[in-house]
Amino acid sequence: MNRKKIVVLGTVIAIISMWFAFDLSQYFTLEQAKAYQLSLQDTIVLQPFLSSLMFFVLYIVVTALSLPGAAIMTLLGAALFGFWWSLLLISFASTIGATLAFLFSRYILHDWVQHRFGYRLGAINAGIKKEGAFYLFSLRLIPIFPFFLVNLLMGLTPITTRMFYLVSQVGMLAGTMVYINAGTQLGQIDTLSGIISMPVLISLALLGIFPFIAKSIMGIINQRRVYAQWAKPAHFDQNMVVIGAGSGGLVSAYIAAAVKAKVTLIERHKMGGDCLNTGCVPSKAIIRAAHSMAEITHAKEFGITTRDVQVDFAKVMGRIQDVIKKIEPHDSVERYTELGVNCISGNATVVSPWEVEVNGQRITTRNIVIATGARPLVPAIPGLEEINYLTSDSIWNLTEQPKRLLVLGGGPIGCELAQSFCRLGSQVTVVEMAEQLLIREDQDAAEIIQASMEKDGVDIKIGLKAVRFESLTDTSGHTVQKAHLEYVTGEKAGEHICIEFDTVMLALGRVANVQGFGLESLGISTTARGTVEVNAYLQTKYPNIYAVGDVAGPFQLTHAAAHQAWYAAVNGLFGQFKKFKADYSVLPAATYTSPELSRVGINEKEAKQQGINFDVVTYGIDDLDRAITDGTDEGFIKVITPKGKDKILGVTIVGHNAGELLAEFTLAMRHGLGLNKILGTVHPYPTMSEAAKYTAGVWKKANAPQGLLAIVEKYHGWMRHGKKTADPQNNKQRPADHTLNGNEDDI
Repeated sequence: MNRKKIVVLGTVIAIISMWFAFDLSQYFTLEQAKAYQLSLQDTIVLQPFLSSLMFFVLYIVVTALSLPGAAIMTLLGAALFGFWWSLLLISFASTIGATLAFLFSRYILHDWVQHRFGYRLGAINAGIKKEGAFYLFSLRLIPIFPFFLVNLLMGLTPITTRMFYLVSQVGMLAGTMVYINAGTQLGQIDTLSGIISMPVLISLALLGIFPFIAKSIMGIINQRRVYAQWAKPAHFDQNMVVIGAGSGGLVSAYIAAAVKAKVTLIERHKMGGDCLNTGCVPSKAIIRAAHSMAEITHAKEFGITTRDVQVDFAKVMGRIQDVIKKIEPHDSVERYTELGVNCISGNATVVSPWEVEVNGQRITTRNIVIATGARPLVPAIPGLEEINYLTSDSIWNLTEQPKRLLVLGGGPIGCELAQSFCRLGSQVTVVEMAEQLLIREDQDAAEIIQASMEKDGVDIKIGLKAVRFESLTDTSGHTVQKAHLEYVTGEKAGEHICIEFDTVMLALGRVANVQGFGLESLGISTTARGTVEVNAYLQTKYPNIYAVGDVAGPFQLTHAAAHQAWYAAVNGLFGQFKKFKADYSVLPAATYTSPELSRVGINEKEAKQQGINFDVVTYGIDDLDRAITDGTDEGFIKVITPKGKDKILGVTIVGHNAGELLAEFTLAMRHGLGLNKILGTVHPYPTMSEAAKYTAGVWKKANAPQGLLAIVEKYHGWMRHGKKTADPQNNKQRPADHTLNGNEDDI
């Protein structure tokens, strides 16, 4: 806290202390108000303006300092100045005083509170920014809540001063009028509790919830306005229609069928979506093949000599298709039909909020779930259309291994596939425009991944972007493909280089599939990122139309889509009873490079951006016995905690099977278990899972109670040197034996 804040805080504390030290509250009682009423009325008659000004200023001071006495002053003001003039004075004075208290709280405590507890206040801050006026208005209308607490607490939130003043001015008016009306009958009031009777209190409480009632009514009106141009069917064929049979669509349909709802699932391409056919499954299959090749390459480190090993690329790609076929039954039409889902293959079109058309058939439904996924981003780079480019979707059609593979994009997909193709024998170059690979991750984690990829032979170029492609024919008649790159960061910014390649793969992100199935005609809006705009309940503009997965964002992860699907299905089928906001607070993710990089919660980079007062706990996996025996002793576990506490805010793991190691921390975060609980859990030896316990041990050592340990150390010293023992022969006291095996114990 800076010097100015200390002076302001000290001044306020001094004034409040003087108030109580001199017992000034004795002058702000009902009896004193009655006693002073007549004498003060004479003064007001003689000097009305000065009296009003002094009362106005005093009321502001009392309110601003949150001193007891505002209620008495309100009653006395009404008795002295009459209803309307006192209402004008007190209404503005109370609001100005409240705003000063608000500003004091904001000036002294806001930054500290947000810095100290910002990670906990994220949802509250977002709610205040969006609906702070509603909350404040309700609190002002209900006199059950102490106004001084409302003033101080609101100062810690993001609500603007202007909004606070305006809402307070209007919101406190009803309660002020009740007190002023009572004050005009001051002589008949015996206790303050008599001012607000139970009926009045109930009336004010009902008035307090009026904003929320009004909000609900406005919501109903808006819904009717949204649906006004559409004719709602008298009855429905289905309870839910799901468009898209990827992870989000499959889970939505599964849940609907499980609770005995009638559900139709429509897919225009392949069941299982991108994850099964072009994403997670094939990428992990090629990663496994590449891992086998890397194991063979490093076999000599374990004393094993291998002969010349060849990669049969066609068989590698063939196995990938075999793996897909083996998993296909899990997502098949047959399985979901057996579960009770009506599966249709075709192009779906949403023709109204309750109607979906497919293959010439129109289906009426109470709810619709949009789960149409996303596709690879193909940027408008000059010359790109003239070359044979691939994406993360089409690369699985390769039957011949590219000799020189250029990968644009150093995100998870780009890094995983670049390393895999390199291990299988391709010459791979990765071009990333940002200042590091895996830009969302901590730099120290990304550097380990980059070093491992470079060790495998991947040529990584950071801070460049592709500006042009060209395809030429050399003198021998062979096609030569070139990529012209430009430095966008660093000292070389603006300079160009040229790279020759045989195949280029675009791994620059994915674009949500929001066109071609009727959303435009319904006026369903999209976000700046191109995803369908949904609220916290995953509802679109139409409350009965939901969106999940890549088409909705914000996470393009298979398990995130499945997670959202639960909310969409439950809210759609049972939302009239209870709706649930999608919770992303504990959402794990992994990048399957070698070593892997996994994360849940915030990382160090995000903690700094959010201004959190945090500790970093790091354990090097190179110290772990099992990692050493397996030859995978690289990487670390990094845990972010609040300063001095064992609560887990986020975990980043770099190492062998980091995705598997993350599960224990994810479980702990989900159920509010801290590092102390992990430390107290027995882990089998020797396993990689012990790394979690040792990480907790690092935290414990750094947060050991030094004062208590100093006392314990003295206790042990006393036990060694200071304790007296009895001599059984002469019943005399003698010092305890200081020898151990004939030698003095100096430990």
